[in-house]
Amino acid sequence: MSARNSQANKAAARERLRAEREQQAKKAKARRQVAVAVGVLAVLGVIGAVGYAVVQFNKPGEWEKAADAELVAPKNTTGDNGTTIVLGKADAKKTLELYEDARCPVCSQFEQNVGPQIKKDLDAGKYKIQYVGATFLDKAFGGSGSKNALSALGAALNVSPEAFLEYKSALYSKENHPEEKDDKFGKDDYLLQVADQVPALKGNAEFKKAVEDGTYNRWAIEMSKLFDKSGVTGTPSLKMDGKKIEIQKMTPEDFTASVDKALAG
Repeated sequence: MSARNSQANKAAARERLRAEREQQAKKAKARRQVAVAVGVLAVLGVIGAVGYAVVQFNKPGEWEKAADAELVAPKNTTGDNGTTIVLGKADAKKTLELYEDARCPVCSQFEQNVGPQIKKDLDAGKYKIQYVGATFLDKAFGGSGSKNALSALGAALNVSPEAFLEYKSALYSKENHPEEKDDKFGKDDYLLQVADQVPALKGNAEFKKAVEDGTYNRWAIEMSKLFDKSGVTGTPSLKMDGKKIEIQKMTPEDFTASVDKALAG
């Protein structure tokens, strides 16, 4: 090989080496740029996720929204904000006030034992019932079952007083009533499932929409305020002419004796 060719080959080898080094340098630079870009995107992703979480956390819940929503009172109500519910024959002379919380286990026992007797008394015109719904067990155990059930009861009352009474009885029944710590009534699907046991509510599209849309949520809040102002501290509670009626045993006989005494004045 001539010296000239040897020099040319060496020059060519140096050029290839330089080109390879430049190519490797470009690849290394590209990898660094990709790594930086990925890092930036990751940081932005974390920031975005945190920002979304903060927005969702601070977003008002269903019942916070309800407090400022337009008040819609069910049919068959009177009084301020439609919170007066009086059931029974109009010519009945006296009114028995009944205070209940939907999640209350004792209310459930009361309805199961005494509810049928109350229905007979209402049909006979012995007295009227003024129902006052409470929601204090939501505060005690968390959740929204008391409020949600009260709102659904409002939707039933909008159908008819009879549907209201039947639905209330179904909610308090042994088969359907959950433990007080179980927020089962906080789920619309469960409330609608129970409502299917009431002929006037089963397949009732207007009732279903009212429950799912929370049409009477604000009304339920106002109703619970009425309970809070009543001075009643527990449920179930009964009053007539402003006086509390004490029931020693939760039986139809004891209930009737106590109510008859109150009716007699």
